[in-house]
Amino acid sequence: MRCLVTVASKHGSSEGLGEAVARGLRGRGFDVDVRAPDDVEDVAPYDVVVIGSAVYGGHWMRAAKALVQRHSAALRWRDVWLFSSGPLGNPPVPAGEPADVAGVLSESGARGHVLLAGALDPCDLRLAERLVVRAVKAPYGDFRDWTAVDRWVEQIVGSAGVPAVVHG
Repeated sequence: MRCLVTVASKHGSSEGLGEAVARGLRGRGFDVDVRAPDDVEDVAPYDVVVIGSAVYGGHWMRAAKALVQRHSAALRWRDVWLFSSGPLGNPPVPAGEPADVAGVLSESGARGHVLLAGALDPCDLRLAERLVVRAVKAPYGDFRDWTAVDRWVEQIVGSAGVPAVVHG
């Protein structure tokens, strides 16, 4: 099966999650392409499409949302899976769904969405970003759960080939 993994990432943490998903799918026999959302011209060649986005201020990044809007008709005929990256800490905060995920789920016809913990390194941030992190009291560190990523990949693999439900 052919699979596209595309992730909007600002500082690389979400991109790392996407790379782990791609490795997991390749290890289970999928033919996987990894592309930035802005570089995706066509989703027609793919059976499975995994779209991820870092979450800032409770919202997906513009590039990921724009990809879904550009390809919404074609995505509805594929097995689409979404992930959001952003909660930090143990337990992860915030724990709720990003504000725009319901719309992205509906527009893409995705089978599901998972919220994955992210990472935050102060060395990657500009001064303004560090001030926001301090104001919201977000913790620094790598909170990505690679076991959870692998479990999610198993879910994708387990449903591959099952007809997708087209949301109206």
